[in-house]
Amino acid sequence: MFVPKRGFRRTLGYYRLKVMRIGGSPHAVAAGVAVGVLSAWTPFLGFHVLFAIPIAWLFGGSMIAAAIGTTFANPLTCPIIWPLTWEVGQFMLGAEPTSRHIDLEALFAHLDVSQLWGPVLEPMLVGSLPLGLLCALFFYAVTYLAVRGFRDRRLGRLTERARRLKSAETGSAI
Repeated sequence: MFVPKRGFRRTLGYYRLKVMRIGGSPHAVAAGVAVGVLSAWTPFLGFHVLFAIPIAWLFGGSMIAAAIGTTFANPLTCPIIWPLTWEVGQFMLGAEPTSRHIDLEALFAHLDVSQLWGPVLEPMLVGSLPLGLLCALFFYAVTYLAVRGFRDRRLGRLTERARRLKSAETGSAI
């Protein structure tokens, strides 16, 4: 149910090509992906794209790349992201290590954000910022280099093809 029929490698390759073919400068594409990944670290599931698109626009990033970058938060990564951000947030807020049990079922049953904010959302939001920034910087660098390399190789192939066509036209005209 969670594993694609043709495997994750094919799915990841599809997303990679999708990002490489987005219009704009390598910086715009990389900034968009980085903002999307940063947004994916926040605890506001369902709102990642709504956060990422305007922030990408402010930074001159690709809004399409930002939306694609938010797919970093998925059923495979969220079980890692959520406890990690909560633990880092608890540490940053200086909370005492506690074995106090948080009854998430009761908190979500009433959907009272004020009760959910202190024990769950605030530490997750605070913890998501440094982890998200580190991950965003990594994805910016990788995406920038990948897009620039992809476009340089494509330009080289097109230049070579044009050179061959031109030499074929001049050779056949003699």
